[in-house]
Amino acid sequence: MKMLVLLGSPRKGGNSDTLSRLVGKSFEEGGGTVDYTYLNTLAIRPCQGCGGCEKTGACVVKDEMGPVFEAVDQADRILLASPVYFYGLSAQSKIFGDRMQALWARKYLLKKRYRQGEGRKGYLLSTAATVGPKIFDCSILTARYIFDAVDVEYGGEFLVKGVDERKAVAGHQEEMDRAIQFGQDIIAGRV
Repeated sequence: MKMLVLLGSPRKGGNSDTLSRLVGKSFEEGGGTVDYTYLNTLAIRPCQGCGGCEKTGACVVKDEMGPVFEAVDQADRILLASPVYFYGLSAQSKIFGDRMQALWARKYLLKKRYRQGEGRKGYLLSTAATVGPKIFDCSILTARYIFDAVDVEYGGEFLVKGVDERKAVAGHQEEMDRAIQFGQDIIAGRV
């Protein structure tokens, strides 16, 4: 089983990155393979709203998203990892999601389903500095629609509040242990 981890934080080694690596490591220990993609390192443009994808289901913008589209199609599991910025996904994660418009067009306009019925699942891993009761609401809703667009069932989320500084999650062993368990649950099909 192959998992694609899309790292949407601009900070390598930050909280969402650290937790994602723990999820990925336990997924690999369970027999899966993991590919990590740092969205911030890619030269990708936002969706141009040009409608070019409506004819073919493929994005006409030529940049470094090409391999990401392929990786999304090949993955059995997708983990979108993003810190919360202004009560939503990071800009890097949002650009990724907006560019999935091409796969939305493939599914909904062209009626071309991809790997339908194969049990593919997507998950959101998100971290936030504050602890408000609705801090993750926008991120969860956006992630659900991204996964729907790419023909992947939403499998759930892993959310951690109260971690702001780059290495803050290292002081929360229970969250790190929970991340390891989440990876085990994904590979075992429990989530």
